[in-house]
Amino acid sequence: MLRASVLALFLPWVQALFPPSRPHELVVHRHKECTFLALRETQLHRGLRDEPGSYLVEHLPSTHVPLDGRHSHGSDEVERVRFFSYDKQVLWAQARQLCGHESTWRHTVFLDNDSIRPEEFAGTQEVLSAPGSVAFPLKVPALTIEPLILSGKSANRVDLVFFADGYTEEEHPKFLEDAQRLAQDISSNQTFNTVKPLLNFWAAFTPSQESGIGVGGKPKDTAFGLYRDGTELRGVYYSKPDQARAACFSMGDKCDYPILMGNDPLYGGLGGEFTVITPSLANGALVLRHELGHSVIDVGEEYDGGYAYFGVNAAHGLNASWKQWLSEPFAEPPRVERSVMPMQNYAWTMLNTTDPWSTTFNSSGMYSRYLVRFSLSGIPEKAALSVEFNGEDLGWVPRKDIGVDRWHYDIHSHDALSEGVHEVKFSLNDKGLEGIAQLCSVEILEFGTEKEFNSTAGYYGLFPTFSEQNETTYRPTNEDCLMRIVTTPNFCSACTEGLWMSLLKRVHLIDDIYTGCRQDVSGEWKRTIGLELVPLAQFREDPVVPKESYTVVWSKGGKILDELTNKTNIVVDDEAGITYSVSVEFATEEVRVDKEGYLKALGEFILLSKCSG
Repeated sequence: MLRASVLALFLPWVQALFPPSRPHELVVHRHKECTFLALRETQLHRGLRDEPGSYLVEHLPSTHVPLDGRHSHGSDEVERVRFFSYDKQVLWAQARQLCGHESTWRHTVFLDNDSIRPEEFAGTQEVLSAPGSVAFPLKVPALTIEPLILSGKSANRVDLVFFADGYTEEEHPKFLEDAQRLAQDISSNQTFNTVKPLLNFWAAFTPSQESGIGVGGKPKDTAFGLYRDGTELRGVYYSKPDQARAACFSMGDKCDYPILMGNDPLYGGLGGEFTVITPSLANGALVLRHELGHSVIDVGEEYDGGYAYFGVNAAHGLNASWKQWLSEPFAEPPRVERSVMPMQNYAWTMLNTTDPWSTTFNSSGMYSRYLVRFSLSGIPEKAALSVEFNGEDLGWVPRKDIGVDRWHYDIHSHDALSEGVHEVKFSLNDKGLEGIAQLCSVEILEFGTEKEFNSTAGYYGLFPTFSEQNETTYRPTNEDCLMRIVTTPNFCSACTEGLWMSLLKRVHLIDDIYTGCRQDVSGEWKRTIGLELVPLAQFREDPVVPKESYTVVWSKGGKILDELTNKTNIVVDDEAGITYSVSVEFATEEVRVDKEGYLKALGEFILLSKCSG
């Protein structure tokens, strides 16, 4: 039996109208003037129309420190914008509009082989082109690329790559172990588990000359120059962004979301263009899944004290975008869960035994219960720290085996706060921990009664979130989402639905359509057609809890073939000049609204000649 992929078009008797053609992608960074530009062919974007002059614009997340409560190094002033078009000349026009004529450029430019002739830029700026081109002024880091978790070809998947920083040649096995652990952690049974068939995970190793990451603002001699500002467990920054961009660019379709992993056992990270993490046993996966939520879903924070609240998990008024997930029918005016944040402080202060850290706040006395929420690092034992509220010990106990890493603590009280001034105080009792022990953040939240504030897990409504300026937005759940509580391993339903939409706009549900010829015992030729779908629903290797299904409908010359419904392998008559099409629709309990039609796909091709010749 003869068989050929319609994707590959190996045989002359099939004209494919599938798969969709590949668009081009332009990425520009600007801070007053352009600082970086990249243009290359990329995988499909289902929000892009294939029409003359058409293009699509996306604004990319700014750089920020996770759970920090402030902007990072002013880097949010850098505008990062991405354009898609099927016409690269349209993108060049955008590049010139934003950055001026290319003869004036002095910033780094990355081009693939099909974008433009690199010699046109000789002597004007650094140009990195894909292998096979003539110019490599910016050296691509040596990469040893190994698969961690693969679900399909990168041309039709979203690919996440762990890049090594601070791992020496001898620590290559440790890097692979760390990357594999984190990839499994976020994709097995939680977080990205249900969308795992849309993802690939890779490990890209570059040996560093020194082990670990820098401190005190001084990078070590490592692949991407990761470092901490001081010694505190806070942000981890990169000093070699062009090397990181070059590494990702050189991988083509295999690098959609680069993750820079610094070889350090303790908390730290960064979000934005690169997700920066450490392989901390307690915090590595927490930071990774939270920051990927920002990058992949394109949503803002849900925790209090931040500055960016946007996307499917944020409402700036009472008209929430997650009405399909509300636990109770939407009312006019809608019910808002009653709570207030009388105090929050991202202290980021080193504790000492001489002067306890304390702060006071005022309560209105009009709420029924309250929560003291704080995070600490560098304090491994209960005896080392006293946490007091209004002079009474709160009974704080560190997480078991946390050591000196950062962790988050909640202490609930079902009593009401009285009207007036209250105090929270942190007293370090172990002088040997000075210079290590740190209060990262502390806040007080007050809540109404159970009738006024529904804290039940799984309840969806309008929950107030308070920004660094104490401005109010609303989120879908109390604390069911890792975008609010990083120790929670899963997204809320609104974010999960957004995750599906974000991934499926870059992934076609049809992986391949292939045809073949078969001759039966009587000598009659038949045409065979096979459909290969992204392995969701009944095609999953590992079942998931949410109910899923695929619906497959075949048509011949525009007429539906009812007898072939839901079949992925069919046998038809040996005819020429016939157009076959197949429509596919995926359904999952995790998606209730699909405005863009990303859960649908169409494949079409024409049989030009007969198998029998």
